[in-house]
Amino acid sequence: MFDFLTPSMIDLLVQATQATLFMVAVAGVIGTLIGLPLGVFLATSRAGELFAAPWLNHALGLLVNAARSTPFIILVVAIIPFTRLIAGTSIGTNAAIVPLTVAAAPFIARLIEAAIREVDQGLVEAARAMGASPLQIVWKVLLPEALPAITLALTLAVVSLIGYSAMVGAVGGGGLGDLGIRFGYQRFMPEVMATVVIVLILLVQAVQSIGDLLARRLDKRSRRG
Repeated sequence: MFDFLTPSMIDLLVQATQATLFMVAVAGVIGTLIGLPLGVFLATSRAGELFAAPWLNHALGLLVNAARSTPFIILVVAIIPFTRLIAGTSIGTNAAIVPLTVAAAPFIARLIEAAIREVDQGLVEAARAMGASPLQIVWKVLLPEALPAITLALTLAVVSLIGYSAMVGAVGGGGLGDLGIRFGYQRFMPEVMATVVIVLILLVQAVQSIGDLLARRLDKRSRRG
């Protein structure tokens, strides 16, 4: 049943898994560095809010929505010139990080925005009444209170990136998706495709479990309970 798992195939599977983890990790970090401040700004820049700039909020919201509504596989192809500009090539693991990051940043921004908006506005008003500046309110009230929700949001983003990383295999992006396409589909080896799917499921399950655990530990309400 597992005759296809020769030493060379196991080596390819390990390398593909490492490439997938690398792509997801780098895209996740860069996407968070872009999406976190963007999400905070979207959550605090409507009329009457901490950084009130309704016109900029609306413009950024449209841009984020446009990026999120573009199917990922189309996004990968559409930004090939940009990918070549950044990575020097449009194929391979390093090149795949570019569209993964472009897809992750607006997704994370909306998730962060939703997490921030869940914070009790009474806490914000109380901080304002005590003379806290907008930045102090963000750092000392909004982000700490929203941390469990932000953790779950980033967990969801990483899970989505694992799925996206498999898609870039269809266009030579490397990783598990590329292994599944080249061997499972093009060489008619369904057992390889099944193995790739199992590894992806295990990765998703591991990420989700770790994220859920961290969120529970960061949740002040659960600690009080």
